Amino acid sequence: MGFEMKPEKDVLELISSKNQCKANPNSVNNKKKKLKNKNKKVMMTWRRKNKIDSPVDEITAVRRLFNTCKEVFSDCGPGVVPSLDKIQLLREILDNMKPEDVGLTPTMPYFRPNVGPDNGSSPPITYLHLHECAQFSIGIFCLPPSGVIPLHNHPGMTVFSKILFGTMHIKSYDWVVDAPMRDPKTRLAKLKVDSTFTAPCNASILYPDDGGNMHRFTAITACAVLDVLGPPYSNPEDCTYFLDFPFDKPSSGDDEVFRCEEEEKEGYAWLQERDDNPEDHTNVVGALYRGPKVDD
Repeated sequence: MGFEMKPEKDVLELISSKNQCKANPNSVNNKKKKLKNKNKKVMMTWRRKNKIDSPVDEITAVRRLFNTCKEVFSDCGPGVVPSLDKIQLLREILDNMKPEDVGLTPTMPYFRPNVGPDNGSSPPITYLHLHECAQFSIGIFCLPPSGVIPLHNHPGMTVFSKILFGTMHIKSYDWVVDAPMRDPKTRLAKLKVDSTFTAPCNASILYPDDGGNMHRFTAITACAVLDVLGPPYSNPEDCTYFLDFPFDKPSSGDDEVFRCEEEEKEGYAWLQERDDNPEDHTNVVGALYRGPKVDD
C-alpha cells in the first residue's frame, strides 16, 4: 500500500486544526526539545568518555629538552652565544632533569666501581649518545667512582652540564687575555671553579671565553653528567687536552702584566697542551642509549 510522507510541520498543523487530541500542541514541541536535549546530553557524555579513554600524550622531559635545544641554538654557530633569555630557558629545563627522565639508575653496570687499566688511568667511562646535529649535541657521561675526564677545552662552544646524580669535583679555567705565553704550548689561565658538587644541583654553563671553558671532571662517587654542546665538536682534533701547573712568573715576563697575578698567585695556573692523547688512556666507551625517545 502506498502512502505519502508529509513534512513534520504539516502533520503537526493538521493535528492542531482538527483538534483530534486535547493535548496542547506545545507539548509536542516540548517533547521534541527534550529529545533533542537528550541526544545532546548523550553526545556530550560520549565525548567526555572518549576524552578520558584517549588522554593527550604528555611530552617527556627529554623530548622537551630536545625541542628547547632546537630553539636555543637555531641561529647559533661557533663563537656565537645564545641570548640571555634562551640560556635561562634551557637552564631551567636542565635544572629539572632527573636520572629517570633519561632511563638511568645508579645501579646500572656503567656506574659499578671498577679498577682502571694497569697504566694507572681512570676506570672506564661510558658515553650515551642521545642526539647530534650541526647546531648542538646531547649526551650523557656515566662515571664510576674515581672516573676522570681530563682537562680539555670547548673552542667556540656554549656548554651546559647537569649532574643527574652523584658527587663530582670540577676544576675549570679561562684564558688570561693578552698574557704572554710561557712557551709555544703553555698559556696563563685564571682558575674559575675548583669545587665539589652533589646532585641535585643546578646546571653549570661555560662560554667560548668565560665560565671555565677548560674543565676537568673527577667522580667522587658514581655519577652521571648530562651534557649539551652548542655547537658540537666538528671533529675530534678540535678538542685540546692540557696539563695544569702552579703559576710562577717567567723571568722574561713583563712585571706590569704579571703584577696582579703575583698578588693572587693561587688563582692562576699555566696550562700546557699535552703531547699525548689522553683519550688513549681515559678509556671512554660508547653504549646504546635506552631511555625515552629523544627526537622524531
